Amino acid sequence: MISVIKIVEDTMVDGPGFRTSIYAAGCVNRCKGCHNPQTWDINNGKKMKVEDIMTIIENDPFANVSFSGGDPMYQAEEFTELAMTIKKRTNKTIWCWTGYVFEMLLRMPKPRKLLDYIDVLVDGPFVEELKDTDLLFRGSSNQRLIDVKQSLIHGKVVLYYDPMTMVS
Repeated sequence: MISVIKIVEDTMVDGPGFRTSIYAAGCVNRCKGCHNPQTWDINNGKKMKVEDIMTIIENDPFANVSFSGGDPMYQAEEFTELAMTIKKRTNKTIWCWTGYVFEMLLRMPKPRKLLDYIDVLVDGPFVEELKDTDLLFRGSSNQRLIDVKQSLIHGKVVLYYDPMTMVS
């Protein structure tokens, strides 16, 4: 069961194109100026089965998927099960936001497993002093858009670049 604050369908703010965004409950980072402080407490979420979330995801054949929150890494095992199911049953991309940095996640067994199913990771805590409203898909300039597959292959962070949106 995944503790979910909400699921937003056909959003365009959590990655390129239409997306189904799953907002996780639970976050230990508690960033000053956080956009979603109501997500910090895992008890604020509604427990949902992976299959029930998949019904929503599969109901929209055109939308890709985003994991946000809160912090999906706080429920890494549960989100790994969901991500594995998404990849097995669809051809959707998965973007994930986390307050942890990629290098730290590599040393954490449960989040490291989730990374195997993530296409793009937006990493790093939101830092209010580095807030930049001109950035796409992130709130502060310390946060990176990481091409997870390429980063795992090369053993170092490879930034995501999308020539259609000029995002990097």
